[in-house]
Amino acid sequence: MEENGNLTAERSLEIITEQIKRSRKSVSQEVGQSLYIAGLCIMGMAILITTCLLLTGNTLFYLLYGLIPILVIGIDHYVKRDKPKAPVSLVGSMVDKTWQTFGIFTLSFCVFAILFDFLMGRMESPEVYVRIAIHPFRIILLMMGMAITITGYILKSRWLVWCGIIGGIGGFIWESFGVADFFLSRLSDLANFYLYSHIPPCIMVLVFSFVGLTLPGWMLKKQK
Repeated sequence: MEENGNLTAERSLEIITEQIKRSRKSVSQEVGQSLYIAGLCIMGMAILITTCLLLTGNTLFYLLYGLIPILVIGIDHYVKRDKPKAPVSLVGSMVDKTWQTFGIFTLSFCVFAILFDFLMGRMESPEVYVRIAIHPFRIILLMMGMAITITGYILKSRWLVWCGIIGGIGGFIWESFGVADFFLSRLSDLANFYLYSHIPPCIMVLVFSFVGLTLPGWMLKKQK
């Protein structure tokens, strides 16, 4: 009787393990689709915003980045409209909670950074403002890399883990040390105010959106 009980317990564990594997595979493909769409949307928006900035010089176009979540969710729902909805699972719930947390922290930080920079720009001298201004891009990239890396660990995807680490930490270092500014400064004959102001953020967004979102998303989408 005890032996049958042990076999039943072992079989139950095997069934649970198989269900988790199937759930992880299903969730991986859905996450891959979402990351792929998000990467393309961010890259497209970066090009659009930079083009508008170069033509007009109006920095209010940066606010268009706030439309990215709506754009990504809309396109994602449209692409998956004919696909059966996957049942709620532990793996899918963990991934959803990870990205919900990322969204809450990112939105809160962006609002704080915008308000802080606006108030300090009015209250402090330009010299002081340059030293204390908050640069949200580098922190957002770092948090995005953390979310991608955690998602990779949940889905047991090495590609996703490494892309998250490289995209998050690499983007933070790239923006903090002004790597794009350095290379553009080598083009002294062509560089101007708009290049130094707007092109470096665009390059950073394009590079690390591709590394952290588009590439791993494509890899997850194509895995069997």
